[in-house]
Amino acid sequence: MSHTVYPSLRNKRVVVTGGGSSIGAAIVERFVQQGAHVAFLDIAQAESRELEKRLADTPAPPRYYSCDLTDIAAVRALFPRIRDQLGPIDVLINNAANDDRHSVEDTTPAYWDERIAVNLRHYFFCAQAVIGDMKAKRGGSIINLGSVSWHLALPNLAIYQTAKAGIEGLSRGLARDLGGFGIRVNCVVPGAVRTPRQMKLWFTPEEEARTLEQQCLKARVEPHDVAAMVLFLASDDARMCTAHEYFVDAGWR
Repeated sequence: MSHTVYPSLRNKRVVVTGGGSSIGAAIVERFVQQGAHVAFLDIAQAESRELEKRLADTPAPPRYYSCDLTDIAAVRALFPRIRDQLGPIDVLINNAANDDRHSVEDTTPAYWDERIAVNLRHYFFCAQAVIGDMKAKRGGSIINLGSVSWHLALPNLAIYQTAKAGIEGLSRGLARDLGGFGIRVNCVVPGAVRTPRQMKLWFTPEEEARTLEQQCLKARVEPHDVAAMVLFLASDDARMCTAHEYFVDAGWR
């Protein structure tokens, strides 16, 4: 399969959260292929080191930074270090998330807070950490990863879906506040993406058949399909795209 080359992405400085595996790893790889300089954050050290090793021979190999994104103090301390090593940030991809299932009855206040911290809070503070660079350049792109789950009201994901709905609201709010500085903010909404985690934890032949039946296109969405949309929105080709959601879900309704 051939992929689009975006000249405007060459030498861009890109930060990807949750970039060590699955959709995040596909995003990291595709930006590297574009000639961008990529830093990616993740707590999954083994997978992240493997990705770093796999891309080590590329012209601009990515840099891995271990970071617990629920620790906002650590996030704030890390971004100046990334900036010192990479330069001012042009593109931020807020991707890190965790879709553990949970029941309404068993949810505690502590679990609620932890899930919101994992799936929503750091999106705002990572954006906060890069907007100074983007304001100085009078331009930049922030892309937040949402989820089709809350649009479909899937079961046992109430807090996750709350966070993902919030990400769409956050994207629109940031787009309004930052648009005067030439900063674009968008949300990519993946559908049922065939990731190793999904296939290991949630896959059954019955669920596969049900998903394909509900999709307009009868093929599973792959991580590189989501990455393709992210690259477009980060590029100058999308210069007038902001404050909106872009679905990559094969028409799942």
